[in-house]
Amino acid sequence: MARTKKVGSAGRFGTRYGLTIRQRILAVEKKQKKKYECPSCTKQNVKRVAKGIWSCRTCKHTFAGGAYYLGGK
Repeated sequence: MARTKKVGSAGRFGTRYGLTIRQRILAVEKKQKKKYECPSCTKQNVKRVAKGIWSCRTCKHTFAGGAYYLGGK
């Protein structure tokens, strides 16, 4: 399954569900998959483990945060 730069991870939906919804999903998934700063060791190595659970891969600090991305907005 080929995904271009334009559609990214939302390419798995093909032409279904409409452009606006696919763009919203793409925006959320980009924030969700990026690495965040650890509140404990301040390194950029925090990844999402499950909905609302975040873990630093350097210091193994696990904590609760936003469901899809850290940071309020």
